[in-house]
Amino acid sequence: MERYSKNLRPCLSQLKPYVAGKGYTEITRKYGIPQERIVKLGSNENPYGPSPSVIKALRSISSERYPETEELMEGLASYTGYPKELIVAGTGMDGVMDTLTRIFLDRGDRTFIPTPTFSYYEILTVMSGGRPIFAERRGGYDVPIEVPRDVKMAFICSPNNPTGDQTPEEDVRKIVESTDGIVFLDEAYVEFADRSLLGLVREYDNLVVGRTTSKAFGLAGLRLGYAVAPEWIAEQYRRAAPPFFGLSCASVAAGAAAVKDLDFMHESVSKVLTERDRLTREIKARPSQGNFLYLETKKPSDAVVEGMMSKGVIIRDCRPFRGAGGHHVRVTVGTPEQNDKFLEAYGEICA
Repeated sequence: MERYSKNLRPCLSQLKPYVAGKGYTEITRKYGIPQERIVKLGSNENPYGPSPSVIKALRSISSERYPETEELMEGLASYTGYPKELIVAGTGMDGVMDTLTRIFLDRGDRTFIPTPTFSYYEILTVMSGGRPIFAERRGGYDVPIEVPRDVKMAFICSPNNPTGDQTPEEDVRKIVESTDGIVFLDEAYVEFADRSLLGLVREYDNLVVGRTTSKAFGLAGLRLGYAVAPEWIAEQYRRAAPPFFGLSCASVAAGAAAVKDLDFMHESVSKVLTERDRLTREIKARPSQGNFLYLETKKPSDAVVEGMMSKGVIIRDCRPFRGAGGHHVRVTVGTPEQNDKFLEAYGEICA
């Protein structure tokens, strides 16, 4: 191995592996709890799943064929109100950002990342040979609007993962107008929020707004993300993107069906919002604009998460989020029954 490991890129030494939420199998093996008794509230998934039309569409795919994306792109155009020429896609939001960083970042380039936030922005920057410039959110929540000079890209997650707050339009405008770099506004959770800033793409040539079907549309397992970008960026994106945006027949068919059934999506979002309000009241949590809550704990967060898992409830330890410290956890809003189980366990662990 030593003979060949010299070929690895030096930047890898700067990275820690991305830490995903725990899964059913791990908890079952560790605690002996049957999977049907486990409540998974650690990965911000939609507990109501996708539209029935998605299941029907998946049954009709021809897996021996390459995907045809026309219907999907037309559906996304209708949903966003933008022409399909300005819409690009990828294997989840991660895939979209991967292509964007490949067309904009080079060795030595700097990116602006307010923390705590989604850690994949840092991974993409480092793997591009770039240097992330971190800035703590004001009061732990508000994005600083002073973007350092000579930044190539800025990543703003709104609503922010893991804190759940949404950056005001005025602040986003100040950030976009203050830099010659590209601003990526990550709106993965926007369907659960009060507003979207997608319309700003019409006003700024350096703003890209990313979206996903993983959350509100219930397609997390199919990895389908997309973005709306100015025409000049969308053109360059298509040069660097994999064939068919790297999508599969399954993700294309599911996405096309999901964006046609907006009634189902809005209904599931409404259920989540009702439960989000209930959880916020009952545990006196800070208000969130996502499908999750960010909770401060008196006990160390890893101890709280371990205690919850021993009771069959998976929540997220926020220590891997740079800047979150050791006393925050994140809990996904589930069904009423799942949330009841969370409240019971959380009350016992954090009493």
